[in-house]
Amino acid sequence: MKLGTVKNGTRDGQLAVISKSGESYTTVTDIAPTLQFALDHWDQKAPQLEAIYRDLNEGKISGQEVELAKFMAPLPRAYEWIDGSAYINHIVLVRKARGAKPPETLETDPLVYQGGSGVLLGPTDDIKLANPEWGCDFESEVCVVLGDTPQGVKPEVASKYVKLIGIVNDVSLRNLIPGELAKNFGFFNSKPASAFAPFFVTPDELGDAWREGRVHLPLITHYKGEKYGDPDAGPEMHFSFFDLVSHITKTRSYTAGTILGSGTVSNEDRARGSSCLAEKRMIEKIDDGEIRTPFMVAGDTIRIEMLDKNGASIFGAIDQKVVEGSN
Repeated sequence: MKLGTVKNGTRDGQLAVISKSGESYTTVTDIAPTLQFALDHWDQKAPQLEAIYRDLNEGKISGQEVELAKFMAPLPRAYEWIDGSAYINHIVLVRKARGAKPPETLETDPLVYQGGSGVLLGPTDDIKLANPEWGCDFESEVCVVLGDTPQGVKPEVASKYVKLIGIVNDVSLRNLIPGELAKNFGFFNSKPASAFAPFFVTPDELGDAWREGRVHLPLITHYKGEKYGDPDAGPEMHFSFFDLVSHITKTRSYTAGTILGSGTVSNEDRARGSSCLAEKRMIEKIDDGEIRTPFMVAGDTIRIEMLDKNGASIFGAIDQKVVEGSN
């Protein structure tokens, strides 16, 4: 099933069930006012929402036309936003870009940071950039939403805690990162609000593309109207979502509505392009000794989408523009 959140004048919006085609939706206030409420009562509410989803797809109930501008992030604010870095190729390239070596535990211990989750951007919300010198970059990623998840989850049982799947633009301010990491206390100012595609889907919606805790489909990025990359999110995800769940639950539990990201999707095959500017800049430096690609500035656009095997959009698109200003 597909779920989203439509604007209704409140900060948490109104839960909506979306048709499989992504073309229509119906609100479900009588079942759950918000997506967070549905996640808090998932075992009870999910079957009811599935019934609405079936009726909507079969034409038994009428829906309203989907207009992306009406949609917020599926979770406009979340209890936690945790982002991993599960693609080795990306880690190696961005570390080179800032003159840092990959950690010795690169292939055995996942990299994870905890970002801000009180303000999450919707699919068409502008990226507000107060200072272009900060080095604004997009990062096209996959994410999962967890139900209540206890401490000490093993990878082999982690699947039952993954309730929903989506895609995200984890915006980074690259030029602020080295100074922050030099203080040995992690990202903060360098990680502004992330943006989410309008729909989260249950894992079954992906069919055999969802297996072993990975989404085996290309994640397509268009930058300034031109195709920038379409790396496959599955085969080169070194740490699966199940591995990441196991890692983050080592010392604590998580509440329903926690969002966990994959990190920037990246393939070694350069023909697949990239999912961020930092990778391309580093490749230019390696090949030519000179970085030519600038970071994002006001007026630049970014579109991120994932299509199923029939060419249909699964999560809807993230379609943003960089503008001058601050939130």
